[in-house]
Amino acid sequence: MWSETYKQILARLEHEPLCWVWVHAARGSVPREPGAWMAVFADRMLGTIGGGHLEWQAMEQARQLLRQWSAAGHGSGQSHVQRYALGPSLGQCCGGSVELHYSWFGAGEGARLRGQLPVPTSCVALFGAGHVGHALVRILGSLPYRVIWVDSRDAVFPEQEQIGVECEHSDPVQAAVADLPARSQVLIMSFSHAEDLEIVASCLLRQRQHGDLPYIGLIGSKTKWATFSRRLRERGFSDEELAQVTCPIGVPGIDGKEPEVIAVAVAAQLLQQRQSQQL
Repeated sequence: MWSETYKQILARLEHEPLCWVWVHAARGSVPREPGAWMAVFADRMLGTIGGGHLEWQAMEQARQLLRQWSAAGHGSGQSHVQRYALGPSLGQCCGGSVELHYSWFGAGEGARLRGQLPVPTSCVALFGAGHVGHALVRILGSLPYRVIWVDSRDAVFPEQEQIGVECEHSDPVQAAVADLPARSQVLIMSFSHAEDLEIVASCLLRQRQHGDLPYIGLIGSKTKWATFSRRLRERGFSDEELAQVTCPIGVPGIDGKEPEVIAVAVAAQLLQQRQSQQL
């Protein structure tokens, strides 16, 4: 959920105002979808509504509004809406139009901004807070995902707050599967093969009952999956049910055992799978 960017925004908002700019409506071909945003401070911008001349004009408009609202002593709730046609006058040839919404947030209004931050509709449930898990959370924090991060061990999660990441201690770890939001993409990479097996089994049981987990990914080799498949068949799972599990995980063709390399390949596969479900 763009957690690092959000943390930077909230840290600056403690001391200075900002103008929050977001795409309220869009028609035709446009750089970004409704809900895309950027936070404009007097000397810095975070986030993006698509780049190009549209973004430059929006940034200038936001800073002009910041100056006007600050000079007038306006407080919370000031806003402005403006429509832009993406044609020759903007030096763009998209052909569509966007309606941008500008909102004022004064210094110290972090709590009010938090209440209006976009909430991702896509959820990733990540089981395991090892090296690859930490690398994945850093990447997923820059993507529009809600992340539920589960481990059976205490004191394995970062001490610093991860905005958009819900850290959950669960023992036994597989007990958390029952409470996952519907349509969650599940990644399984605990510190223990025994735990991995129990999580996979719990996911398959949930699939048997509800069929609402579109992606179940297990870290490991083909040999690991062959062993797991045999044990899961012994528990009564069919080949059709086992086919719902992806193992190994990650888009093919990306070599490397470094946690960051694995995390990039896995995040790309999650995005591919999510896109295929939306088509």
